[in-house]
Amino acid sequence: MALRAATAQDLPAIQEIVEHAYSPYIERMGRPPGPMLDDYVKRIEREQVSVVEVDGRVGGLLVLIDQADHLLLDNIAMHPDFQGRGLGRQLMNFAEAEALRRGFGELSLYTHESMTENIALYGKLGWEETGRALQAGFQRVFMRKVVSHDT
Repeated sequence: MALRAATAQDLPAIQEIVEHAYSPYIERMGRPPGPMLDDYVKRIEREQVSVVEVDGRVGGLLVLIDQADHLLLDNIAMHPDFQGRGLGRQLMNFAEAEALRRGFGELSLYTHESMTENIALYGKLGWEETGRALQAGFQRVFMRKVVSHDT
């Protein structure tokens, strides 16, 4: 397994992962989830996307965006072929370490309120809900996680 910055050559794999990860939610939400609408070319150019590579294949992705006072975990997704191997947890650990490396003591994320499985998972991983609101046409749940060198 190798975690590295995404390159333009990774774009097809990133798009495939996003499609697999988020298309099941279209019916539940009544529209494509936000990550399906994102511009991954720009995200890669801005060096905001990391990928996890396993046996020469991109198996997952992580999008991290610097904010004024915290690091936004904008997207984390695994290809179904690589789920259940602990790679998602490794990406989450990387996000926490990256927040600290960049000088932030907090990570934030948001997810759609209908993605109840994700909300429960984030809660188990130590994230706390900070609010709910309509944003960009989506009913979102906002969460945060305080990180330190002791965690």
